[in-house]
Amino acid sequence: MASAGPPPIPKAPLTQPLRRPQERALDESFDLDSGFVESVISALLVQDTEQIQSLVVDLHHADMADLIERLDRDSRRQLVDVVSTDFNANILPELATDVRDEVMDALGFDHLSVTLGELDSDDAVYVAGKLAPDERVKLLERMPLTTRMLIEQGLAYSEDSAGRLMQRELVAVPSYWTVGETIDYLRSTKNVPDKFYAVFVVDPRHRPQGMVELHRVLTSKRPVRMKDIADKDHETIRTDMDREEVAFLFRQRDLTSAPVIDKSGRLIGQITIDDVVDVIDEEAGEDYLKLAGVRAGEDSSLYRTIMATAQSRFLWLFLNLGTAFVASYVIGVFEDSIVKLSALAILMPICASMGGNAGTQTLATIVRSMATRELNASNAIHVAWKELFVGLINGFLFAAITGTLAYLWFGDGPLGMVIGVAMIINLAVAGVVGMAVPLALERIGADPADSATVFVTTVTDIIGFFTFLGMATWILL
Repeated sequence: MASAGPPPIPKAPLTQPLRRPQERALDESFDLDSGFVESVISALLVQDTEQIQSLVVDLHHADMADLIERLDRDSRRQLVDVVSTDFNANILPELATDVRDEVMDALGFDHLSVTLGELDSDDAVYVAGKLAPDERVKLLERMPLTTRMLIEQGLAYSEDSAGRLMQRELVAVPSYWTVGETIDYLRSTKNVPDKFYAVFVVDPRHRPQGMVELHRVLTSKRPVRMKDIADKDHETIRTDMDREEVAFLFRQRDLTSAPVIDKSGRLIGQITIDDVVDVIDEEAGEDYLKLAGVRAGEDSSLYRTIMATAQSRFLWLFLNLGTAFVASYVIGVFEDSIVKLSALAILMPICASMGGNAGTQTLATIVRSMATRELNASNAIHVAWKELFVGLINGFLFAAITGTLAYLWFGDGPLGMVIGVAMIINLAVAGVVGMAVPLALERIGADPADSATVFVTTVTDIIGFFTFLGMATWILL
């Protein structure tokens, strides 16, 4: 007769599911919980070191960076002082530039030189590259020779190049090695990167002959030679390749990692998907900020001083002031008409505003399509016709709406007709200009996202005012 098993142990009722200490600091959106942040601030105010350490000890380095950014300047320094002995080096690349400078000042050069040595080479190069030249020299002087050489070699490449982006740590094995030898090497060596997704197969001159993704290494039999399972159609990246090109390649080929070669074709590093995600995020953010007239980087930081932020935005606003005077000049040409018919002064901003908004919509779409390379020479004419017809369709629809409202408001049928026709013309022009301006800027070597907005809104304002006021003068007066 089979014996019965032990009786089940009754479970104590739980009012809420158990969470790991790190999760208790986060809300449901994986953002820092506001109550947790208040607890840290309270502990900092009373200088309760033990409480501070117990609160932040289990935080992920990205969440710790978020916490540091949410504190004021004095609290940041105090928190860094408390955790300095166990400071996670991976926090530094996650911080905004201005906040990172404060944290590095709090750590000091001696401590910072040790901390940077704990980072992957690409992250160490990134952080060192954000320092002022004199500070960088002081820092590198305190670092071990090997680490200093890796950082100096990385900094020698252009800031937007693959050489600056690449990670020196990688796994490369001879082509004649077997899977078994490779696995034994990975288990025994201490030089394996913290994260890697593929093993690179190289010839005696250390030139990449192929790459084997980790799942193939783990699922292949030990006697199989690495060269027999290597993907020989892998993409190689030159050190001088622009990082936007790298991001496009990763997105186009669904890569997780790719080898980086020098001018002689030797394997010197790798780029992994986590770095490419950062590039895509930064480039998208830069284009978005440029469309609004804000320079990416320090100028867009929430942590800059009031005067520094105001100064960085002055030039763009000054340029906008100049274009506004041009539009005002067009209005001045029709001053007598506006005096005779005051309704023109009331209605003329509507046409110009609608044109500006329509042009900005087209501009945003075109700039994005250029960045993702969806727009090219082969389809540019087709897209131009499309934008023209989109402008005409919306123009006719809004002409009917605006003309009707103008007639009901002022009881003047011809006035409604004039603003309707002006609306059609301006929205059609806005579609064409919104596409033509970024293409023209790219043709002359300028960044389409950098100044296109000013040109588009200026043109649509001028066309809107000139069309509406000119037709009103001709037809109504």
